[in-house]
Amino acid sequence: MDLDWIWKSAFLVVVGIILLRIAGRKSISQMSIATTVIMISIGTTIVQPIANHELWKAVGSATVFILSLLLIEYLQLKYNWLEKLLSGKSKTVIENGQINVHNLRAIRMSVDQLEIRLREQGISSFKDVKTATLEPNGQLGYELMRHAKPVTIGELERMLGLKPQDKKEQGPLFKEVIQDHHESGVDSTLQ
Repeated sequence: MDLDWIWKSAFLVVVGIILLRIAGRKSISQMSIATTVIMISIGTTIVQPIANHELWKAVGSATVFILSLLLIEYLQLKYNWLEKLLSGKSKTVIENGQINVHNLRAIRMSVDQLEIRLREQGISSFKDVKTATLEPNGQLGYELMRHAKPVTIGELERMLGLKPQDKKEQGPLFKEVIQDHHESGVDSTLQ
């Protein structure tokens, strides 16, 4: 019985992880069209050699895909017109509390879908939104009207006549990243 497929599969998983690590950290919702096509191509390419006995061609193809992705991302950083061409640009869907129906149609989004995204952000009325955009990565960006913005600690301190604190405190989550360790012990089963 031929068991080569076991080590080949394990090898391809390791190669895939290394190549995707080189490609960068992006969730699926943050991927551009080019990134998505390349990632699908990598997945398809990595599976093929086990059936076709073409291990090194798969590794080579996946490497070419990743290098292409890195080149495309570099060129998008360098040339704004290329970024707009490949990734698209933000579309305004709400302006001064009014839905921009023309842009909603252009991006093929219904008012119901827009309402879902607003509710997910904790916004209950179009009238509370000064500007909302659908970003190229599919996320909703927004700015609230002045009356709907939450009060910041600085504004609250000014209203109450308190002196702002001069200390620049960072939360424990950020200290943890900067210092590269936990301040307090963490259960080893959770790490």
